[in-house]
Amino acid sequence: MANIKSQKKRALTNAKAQENNMAKKTVVKSAIKNVLKAVEAKDADAAKAAYDKANSVLDKAVSTGIKTGNYAARQKSRLAKAVNSING
Repeated sequence: MANIKSQKKRALTNAKAQENNMAKKTVVKSAIKNVLKAVEAKDADAAKAAYDKANSVLDKAVSTGIKTGNYAARQKSRLAKAVNSING
């Protein structure tokens, strides 16, 4: 453990930030999984709603620096392809 007061504070701050980032990453992964579950169940309306939610979550993750823009674009493309596959 650090000996200097500012280092101790920084260690605590980093731990809190890590927890927050992990929680936000979990939200992103859950949103993606929800889309894929709806696609697997062939529920077009639920898949579209989940896809819209996932897009929003991915955009927020990019804007806060949790995920990269390329990751979000790749996931959006992959999910859109899956959702569109339901309709034919």
